[in-house]
Amino acid sequence: MSTEAHELSTAWLRVFLAVARLGSFTEAARTLGYTQSAVSRQIQALESALGEGALFDRLPRGVAPTERGRVLLPRAEAVLAQLEGVREDLTALREVSGGRLRVGAFPTAGAALVPRTVAAFQERHPDVELTVAEGLTGALLGRLDRGELDLAVVSSTGGAVPEAYALEKVVDEAMYAAVPAGHRLARRRRVRLAELADEPWVSGSTATERSLLHPAVREDFRPRVAYVAAEWIAKQGYVAAGLAVALIPALAADGVRPDIRLLAVHEEDIPPRAVYAATLRGRTPPAAAEAFIRLLRETGARFGRRLPRP
Repeated sequence: MSTEAHELSTAWLRVFLAVARLGSFTEAARTLGYTQSAVSRQIQALESALGEGALFDRLPRGVAPTERGRVLLPRAEAVLAQLEGVREDLTALREVSGGRLRVGAFPTAGAALVPRTVAAFQERHPDVELTVAEGLTGALLGRLDRGELDLAVVSSTGGAVPEAYALEKVVDEAMYAAVPAGHRLARRRRVRLAELADEPWVSGSTATERSLLHPAVREDFRPRVAYVAAEWIAKQGYVAAGLAVALIPALAADGVRPDIRLLAVHEEDIPPRAVYAATLRGRTPPAAAEAFIRLLRETGARFGRRLPRP
């Protein structure tokens, strides 16, 4: 084979297949919308690229592949089929009708925000392979760095997110104070944190700077963390037993047990927690990620309309 074979044109292969199937330069030209001379030139160019030797025998009635042509025929079909498959795959990615999407989310987002978004996404894009992993914000950003996730739903609890990540705001999440059903303030709708200053608290860490309580710490409110529990179910257990009070993010409010009361906390005491969809700057996210983020924001907007506002 000629050293020029690497310059083979897919257009030549398409013309070759058309001539081979139709057995005629004239019919191939009519089918492809070419002139007969254009078809002849492309077959000649293909023969030249492949080395000396004809690909077709000229017969009294049309043409037929030579031995060289018969060898080329299945290879040409395979090459064009592969290219068509690539084109279909890329179209599916662009139209979000195929491919995969790997999403990470912090635990509270997994209570309702992310599952409802996943349900909407799967209804609209059922052929996308979607996986969801749970983790804390720092760990999720690390997985973005390593290419293990396409996007991550993260919060501002751990502080500012580094500039290496592109952020899209999903919702500002207000906070509830969770108290036992028999608590002295249980009938209230709203509360100031100073009213709970003397209460024992259950939190994810005794170090308030690593917990939801951190933005609330001030002169008139320095919570005493009496119990540490990482999971929301455990925190609720301590609250329901009358042992402590806790902060509950609004996105987790739907899953609160019935023997707990939620009191809206004034924004001056603790600002809403920002929830973002994060992707890694410099890495083009798949179209499926962009579609998921749009649905995430729609879901977040519905939550936002019913988040507690003192």
